[in-house]
Amino acid sequence: MLIQSIHFTFAPEDADKAEGFLRELRDESRKEDGVISFDVGRSKEKPNVFALWEEYRDKASLDSHIATEHFQRLVIRGVRIMAKERNAETVFLIS
Repeated sequence: MLIQSIHFTFAPEDADKAEGFLRELRDESRKEDGVISFDVGRSKEKPNVFALWEEYRDKASLDSHIATEHFQRLVIRGVRIMAKERNAETVFLIS
């Protein structure tokens, strides 16, 4: 299993728009084959900070996810442009 943990920080005025993009991304991603789970959280103390927790069956599943129309539209042409900061880690489950 492959896990991605991503934190995004947005300008306060962009945070609600970013939440809309991330909600849609979550909903569409959960429909994909190979996606085990896909969750999005928003900080209560810093409402312009979001965390994503994504679990994929394998690297091919992640690659397939990145190639989807919704990823390209919502992430590449959406949240990544708006984000002030992005921190991501990709790890493999230790068995």
